[in-house]
Parts: sequence; C-alpha cells; structure tokens
Amino acid sequence: MEALLNEWLWKDEYWLPPGIRWQDVTLSEDEGRFPLPRDLVYTLPLALAFIAVRYVFERVIAVPLSRHLGVKDRIRIRAASVPKLETFYKQNSRQPSQTEVVSLGKQCGLSQRQIHTWFRHRRNQDRPSNTKKFCEASWRFVFYLASFTAGLASLINTPWFWDQTECWRGFPNQPVSKPHFWYYVLELGFYLSLLLCVSVDVKRKDFKEQVIHHIATISLIGFSYCANYVRVGTLVMLVHDSSDFLLESAKLFHYAGWTRLCDSLFVIFAAVFLVTRLVVFPGKVIHTTLVVSLDFFEPFFGYYFFNVLLLVLQVLHVFWAYLILRMVYKFMFMGKVERDERSDEESEVEDEDEDPEEEGDECSWEQRKGAINSKLASLANNCVLNNLANQRNLNSRLPKAR
Repeated sequence: MEALLNEWLWKDEYWLPPGIRWQDVTLSEDEGRFPLPRDLVYTLPLALAFIAVRYVFERVIAVPLSRHLGVKDRIRIRAASVPKLETFYKQNSRQPSQTEVVSLGKQCGLSQRQIHTWFRHRRNQDRPSNTKKFCEASWRFVFYLASFTAGLASLINTPWFWDQTECWRGFPNQPVSKPHFWYYVLELGFYLSLLLCVSVDVKRKDFKEQVIHHIATISLIGFSYCANYVRVGTLVMLVHDSSDFLLESAKLFHYAGWTRLCDSLFVIFAAVFLVTRLVVFPGKVIHTTLVVSLDFFEPFFGYYFFNVLLLVLQVLHVFWAYLILRMVYKFMFMGKVERDERSDEESEVEDEDEDPEEEGDECSWEQRKGAINSKLASLANNCVLNNLANQRNLNSRLPKAR
C-alpha cells in the first residue's frame, strides 16, 4: 500500500515544483519539523471530540444562556396522528402535489383542505426553534472567536503576515512551528465536524453553498498542509475567521430580540466581510499564490489545484457579498435588518404561503385566546350597533305608517 501511494499519490510532480524531489525536502532538528501527511490523521478524532464538546456545550452553557438573554420559542400546534400521512411525509414529500393530495384524501377520508392543513402543521413541527439556532450560533461564535484570537497572536510577529512574499522564500524547505501546526489541525477538525453534522444542523437558505464551502475548505487546508503551503494557509484561515465570529454574534442577539445591538453588529460584520473577502483575500492572498509565487518556482499541479480551490472560495464570497449588500440596502431604506439574507433563513422547512390560520399557529395559546376574545367583542359591538340602527329606523317609520 505504501509503495502504491508513493507511486501514484505522492508523485513529486503533483506536490513539488519542477526540479525538486521529496528527497530534497529535508530539515535539521534545529530548524523544526516538516509538515507530514500522516499528521492529518489526528483530525478525525478531533472532529468527533468537537462534536462531543459541542453537545455538552449547547446543553450546559448555551441553553441556560439563551434563557438568560430572553430567547423565546414559538408554540406550534402539532399535527394530528395520521399514520398514512406521516409515512408519506417521511418517505415521499413534505409538500405533496395536487394529485397526491386528492389520493391521500381518499385513503384517509379527509378533505383536501384538511390534507393541506395537516402537512402545513407537520412542516411547522420540523422548524428549528430559536433556542436550537441560538445554541448552534453560540458554538460557532466561541470557536471562531478563539480561533481568530489564537491565529492572530501566532501570526502577528511572523514576516509573512506583513509581507506576503515571505510565504514563498525558501519554499518548500519551510519548517512549521507548533502553534501553526495546532492552528491547522484544529481548524481542519472543526470544519470536518461541521461537515459531519450538516445533516442534523439547521438547513439554511445557502445550504448547498455551505456544503461546497466546507468541502473546499477541508480540501484546501489538507492539501496546503501536505504541500507545505502552511504560511499562506494560515493567512487564508485568519481572513475567514476575522468576520465569522461577528456574524455569529449578530445572530445571537437577533434570536434574543436585541434588535439594536444585532443591527449594529451586522453593519460591522458587513463592513469587515466586504473588506476582508473582496479586498484583502483576492488582493493579498490570491495575488501572492497566483502571481508572486511564480517568482520563486514554475507552475505545477499543486499550484493549479491550490489556486482553483481559492477561486472557488472567492466565488462563494461574491455570492455571500451579494446577499449581504441586499441586507445593507434593506437596513438603510427600511431602518432595520429583518432577516439574515446570508445564511440564517431555512430553505426546506419554511412555509412562505402561510394563511391567517397558519399565522395563528405561531402564536401562544394566550395570544390566540386574546385574539378570539377581541373578535367576539367586536362582533358583539357590531351586533348591538346594528340592533340600535334597526330600532331607530323602525321608530322613524312608525309615524309615517300612522
């Protein structure tokens, strides 16, 4: 197996510039350690550890914090127990066609309106609560904030942080320090844990883009470590973490109902995101990997593969920047941020065609009782007014009749 990997996967021309072989990549003990592919084996148990820590964090810290900040969950009416509809919902579709509604109505002895109402209530049951979304956002906020702080502390004194040309000086014989090794391994383990949990997390508007982002990020981190693109890789991770924790903090206060603080944090996030992802990332990182690196070596497979992954991330940045600018436009002309256009609106579980009956399902029982009482009172007043008006008309007609 090792001979097969050396022959096909670890070919010199895939990973190293022309004229350099693996035997030429050597470092003395005084210079430090060289990044080895087997180091990435630690990322899988780390990803499982992240999932376990997240499970404990959300229940022990995030849930009590959500209650303390005033996060409220909407009370929804549960769908009646209809086995045939439940089976169709889970195995076929959450939104049946008109033909399927007619067929289900005949099988269950229900009207088409009752079928539509049942599926609407059933979809509402699967909507994630504000507490669940708050817990997810708080976990990501803690990691992104810790990762950005640790990454900035480890890079602030490095020469390539200020001059990106240093990313390629002496390449590929560049040692990796322990802080940067753990920065890489922890980031890769975290994104791997997000990819493993993507099926149980809240499905969002940009679900497909998020999956592509996770896969591209994992491939980028893994390949850059094996090819010893560690210096430029640390810059890529730092640029991404610089705005992510701001977005998650804005979500936290959005779920808690702190509108003003949420809007302020979102504006700050939008400014940081647009500067780092549309200016710094392409102007500094992609420019140094695509142009500056050619001053130190000739193009090879790793050069093209690495830059393609960076360009995929940049396309996603442009897509998210478009959504964020839409949010900024709404904020400027409507006065508030109504919803997170970037990634906080569920795509598969939200019902856009809600009717007045559906709106009632989102209210608490006290609100429903209050609304019913107010309608009854209004109806009673109308009835009294109508009776008085009819009595007055009757009295006005009596003299004429006489």
